Amino acid sequence: MSRVAYVNGRWLDQRSAAVNIEDRGYQFGDGVYEVVHVHRGRFVDEERHLARLDRSLREIRLPEPMSRAALLLVARELVRRNRVAEGLVYMQVTRGVSRRDHAFPRRPVPPALVMTVKRIPPYPRDVDAWTAAAITWPDLRWARRDIKSLNLLPNVLARQAAREAGAIEAILYDEATGAVTEGAATSFWIVDEHGALRTRHLGHAILPGCTRDALIAELAEAGIAHEEGEFTLEETRRAREAFLTSATSFVKPITRLDGRAIGDGGVGPVTRRLFDIFARHVQGDRRNAP
Repeated sequence: MSRVAYVNGRWLDQRSAAVNIEDRGYQFGDGVYEVVHVHRGRFVDEERHLARLDRSLREIRLPEPMSRAALLLVARELVRRNRVAEGLVYMQVTRGVSRRDHAFPRRPVPPALVMTVKRIPPYPRDVDAWTAAAITWPDLRWARRDIKSLNLLPNVLARQAAREAGAIEAILYDEATGAVTEGAATSFWIVDEHGALRTRHLGHAILPGCTRDALIAELAEAGIAHEEGEFTLEETRRAREAFLTSATSFVKPITRLDGRAIGDGGVGPVTRRLFDIFARHVQGDRRNAP
C-alpha cells in the first residue's frame, strides 16, 4: 500500500506529493518541525511535542498553521489512513510560498504544513541488544539550537561521520571549552566516574528533548537523582555509563565512544533500570495518557 501524506490541506500519495519551489523551507530552511512517536495508535508525550512545536514557531515568529485541535485531528487521520500502529509522525511548518527574498514576505502568506508518517519497530525488549557506538564531533550548529528548525546541515554531516566510523550517533562538543552539548539528533546522558547521573542543562545550546523531559519526570517519580549542567569530553570518556534519549532512541545505551569502551563496555545498572522505566512510560502511565 502506498503511503499517504498531508500537504497544505490535501491528502496525496507520498510518492507524488510536492511543494512549490519557492516554499521558504526549501529555499531558506525557514521553518520548524516536530516528530511524535506513535505507539499502538497513541501519540507518546503528545503534549510535550505540541508545546515544543508551539515554542519553536513563536521563536521564529511563524504563525500556527492551524489550531492544536485541528493539527491533532490531521495527525490522527494521517495515522489512520496509513494504518500505522507503531511509527513516527513528522510535522513540518514553513513560512510558506513567496518570491525569494531573505526578509519575511512583505504581505503575510499562509504557513505551509506538511505531515507524513512512517512505521518503526516497537520499543526493544532486550536492552543488551539495543547498545550502540558513538563518535565525538565538534558542534558546528547555529547559536539557537533550542529551536527545532529545518537548518540541519551540521547535524547531517555529523551523522554521516558517525556512519562512516561504524557508529550510530555523533556526540557534539564545544571546541572552545570541551563541554559536551548533545547528540546530533538525540539528548546525551552519562553516569560519571563518581556514579552521578548527568545531562546538559537546558538553554540555547541544546534542543529541549521531549524524551529527555519525560525521562526526568520518571526520575522524579522513582526518586532517582540527576544533575543538569555542563560536563566535558574528558569526563565523558571516564564515565561508567552513557546513553541517548529521543523519540526513536528511547533509552539507548552507548557502550563505545570513538572506538573505546565506556565503563566495562556493557550496559550499566543505571541505564538498564532507566530502559525498563521508560518502557513502562511508552506503554502509558498517568503523564502519558491519550
